[in-house]
Amino acid sequence: MSQYKSEFLKTLQTRGFIKQVTHETELDAYCMAGVPVAYIGFDATADSLHVGSLLQIMMLRHLQKSGGKPIVLMGGGTTKIGDPTDKEKSRPLLTNEQIEANIAGIKKAFEPFLTFGDGPTDAIMVNNDDWLGKLGYIELLREVGVHFTINTMVKQDTVARRLAAEQPYTFLEFNYLLMQSYDFLELFRRRNCRLQIGGSDQWGNIVGGIDLVHKADGGEVFGLTAHLITTASGGKMGKTADGAVWLNADRKSPYEYWQFWRNTEDADVGRFLRLFTELPLAEIEALEKLEGAEINKAKIALANAATTLLHGEVAAKESEAAAAAVFAGGGTADALPTVEIPSAELFDNYLVASAFTAAGLTESNGEARRLIKQGAAKVNDVTVSDQNAALSQADVVDGAIKLSAGKKRHALVKPA
Repeated sequence: MSQYKSEFLKTLQTRGFIKQVTHETELDAYCMAGVPVAYIGFDATADSLHVGSLLQIMMLRHLQKSGGKPIVLMGGGTTKIGDPTDKEKSRPLLTNEQIEANIAGIKKAFEPFLTFGDGPTDAIMVNNDDWLGKLGYIELLREVGVHFTINTMVKQDTVARRLAAEQPYTFLEFNYLLMQSYDFLELFRRRNCRLQIGGSDQWGNIVGGIDLVHKADGGEVFGLTAHLITTASGGKMGKTADGAVWLNADRKSPYEYWQFWRNTEDADVGRFLRLFTELPLAEIEALEKLEGAEINKAKIALANAATTLLHGEVAAKESEAAAAAVFAGGGTADALPTVEIPSAELFDNYLVASAFTAAGLTESNGEARRLIKQGAAKVNDVTVSDQNAALSQADVVDGAIKLSAGKKRHALVKPA
């Protein structure tokens, strides 16, 4: 393990981010001299980022806190191709309108973590469609294509795996490496950006960009990747039975976000405290030593710290209080996810199964009925046994009806 001298690399190393680094000594020196500039690219495949992208966002935050300038690169251009990395089949192509709407939604996720502006260390957000969209095909082939060999490109893990499995790998996808590499060249020229950061699945693309900058402009640039995060049980980070854990509050409420962290597996608590919070390492080490039921204190600390970073301290405290109220079984809590249904509809033979689906606790009424059949569905903490049960005015307690799927997932239905 290298002993870095720069604050940025030391922070990433001690908190467990780093997997691969190019030119370690030179990068360390660059991070200590002046204002290091680094970027991470995010393709606009949805209208919000999810927890799986939080690792990259935290690295940009650490860069800014240690005196560097973060560049958030939105892939308005590359999204038109679709990143094939570690995908077993081609992504569906999005329209320009869908991509623009997704970028507008994604921007919200960065505002709690980074300070944007015109200052030397202020973060900026750029869109690679600004240059990729204007690039002629012949121009791309002459300026970029000449620096890449097919021999190297087919050795990339994604390409080799698809070819070995005799799965289609389109010429469109084959160009993604050239596009991402050209991004690095453009940011080097436009912003004097010399570091690209990404997940370890992006290593091949990052090295491609480093080679292009060196061959095209003789520039010395660097790459750094973080570990791809999976849970202790092997699950994908940010995926739950409910689906993706989105960062935007309109996709995942602060309470649901808090609950996601509160439900972290015991073996992951220390690692996640290092990666996804800014609690001091000494405090994290103390929390890691807790055993048995005491480990729940560490999980609550994780949930509070992670939720505070994204949604603010007030939302974190409200979520903790709501969870405590639900756990105690006493009444309802305003911080729970809430859906409003018109009274005329709600009290006209509205099925409990339909309410579970409307509240987002199940994906379909069929799934809700299976939940009821398993004895895992409750209305106001009372188990529902009839799959065709309907809600009534009598179920309204303190202005709402509390629904529970299992022990940990809850929502409110309010008559509108």
